[in-house]
Amino acid sequence: MRLNLPYRLGANWQVVWRLFLLASVLHCVVASMSAEEVQKHLDLGKKLLSEGNLNDALTHYHAAVDGDPTNYMTYFRRATVYLAIGRSKSALPDLDKTLEIRPDFGAARIQRASLLVKRAQLDAAAQDYEFLLSKQPDNAEARQELENIGPLRASLDAAKDFNSRGDCNGVVGSLEPIMEKIPWDVSSREMRADCYMAMGMHHKAIADIRVTTKLVSDNTAGYLRLSQVYYSTGELEDTLREVRECLKLDPDHKQCYPFYKKVKKLNKQFTKAEELISEGRYEEAVEKLDAAMKTESKEVQYEMRALGRKCHSYYKMHNIKEALKICTEVLNRNPDDANALCDRAEVYILDEKFQDAVNDFQTATKIDGHPQQADEGLQRAQKLLKQSQKRDYYKILGLRRTCTKTEVVKAYRKKAIKWHPDHYKGKDKKMAEKMFIDLAAAKEVLTNPEKRQRFDQGEDPLDPEQQSQQNFHGNPFGGGGFPFGGDGGNTQFKFHFG
Repeated sequence: MRLNLPYRLGANWQVVWRLFLLASVLHCVVASMSAEEVQKHLDLGKKLLSEGNLNDALTHYHAAVDGDPTNYMTYFRRATVYLAIGRSKSALPDLDKTLEIRPDFGAARIQRASLLVKRAQLDAAAQDYEFLLSKQPDNAEARQELENIGPLRASLDAAKDFNSRGDCNGVVGSLEPIMEKIPWDVSSREMRADCYMAMGMHHKAIADIRVTTKLVSDNTAGYLRLSQVYYSTGELEDTLREVRECLKLDPDHKQCYPFYKKVKKLNKQFTKAEELISEGRYEEAVEKLDAAMKTESKEVQYEMRALGRKCHSYYKMHNIKEALKICTEVLNRNPDDANALCDRAEVYILDEKFQDAVNDFQTATKIDGHPQQADEGLQRAQKLLKQSQKRDYYKILGLRRTCTKTEVVKAYRKKAIKWHPDHYKGKDKKMAEKMFIDLAAAKEVLTNPEKRQRFDQGEDPLDPEQQSQQNFHGNPFGGGGFPFGGDGGNTQFKFHFG
């Protein structure tokens, strides 16, 4: 009945059961392997090892160990291969078995002591070196390594003492010179990672924690901590990658699972917000950013990230009041946010506060790694400032820079009635003539997309100094010429005041 049980459990169990039976047969074959066959595996393993075929060599050493578990050399050679492929945790038990069978095997004793030092098991390493020296007093390598253990122990003790007093500089200073000699010491790496975090050196902390996830089997705590450090740096994709490693080891982990759900939701919100911004759907983007701030209300970096993108979105929406409010809040908390400086400068331009725009762009250009927008924006803001001190077509019509073409035409018609020289009732006819000409110029520029764009970039398309080859033309009432006849090339205004 027992033999038939797996077959009732499905196809996968049938495969497992067959593999189990095969392994049992192989075990019987190996158990009855002759000394000659064991030696053949050892020779083949040695040959493959010399050729660099480490995994194939390991297969033959496995067979040799199973064939003759009393042969210390089979364990030692397998340990050598384990070390060559970076599997030190597997090598150590083989070295233990080697020395159990033959305690005076010097090469194995030296190798094990070296591994113990790397794990900071200094007392055990010292015992190995002392034992070997008792058998081989002239072994210079063992003597030198034994002498090196003293300074290592002193540095470790100093690091622990600094740590007990909360002196992270002391901890890091004590461990950095010796870490390459004890690279597999989990406690030292965790201690140094704590200090790196306290010192704000997150990426160095990440490097130490990552090593611990490899040194400790099924290290869910290590992956959780690694993901939390990434989260504190604002790296959501990296956070998700590491917390998923925790869940691979334990899908129902009480800390990793809820953390994963939260980070996944937050990442989705920020990603969607960026998509909406790229599509010009700024109001929807602001809603997503507000939702992200509710999902994560404690970590400042995510609040600042959301506020920064809201600052940009409100600027793009031409919502001057909200944009200035949010951008200024961002800059009050982080004066070196070059993107927020550029966005607020653009809002100042919309609000026709050109000197403020120049100031923000200038500040942004002094920040390392500032966006190209800062340099380009500064030049544009300076042109606009200079332009505003001459003839500003928006002010002539009494409009904001966010006005539409329809608003331009409406404003022009209203003012043209008042300032038309033939209908002006005031005494200063010359002023009326000048105002009417300025109104016509403003309408021409602001209803022409190309000319308006040039004007918004700080260039007056009708300024003879800037446009030496372009003459004033255009019919403010529609059509291609001036409203009073001619093609506009050399036309002179002739007004009749009666």
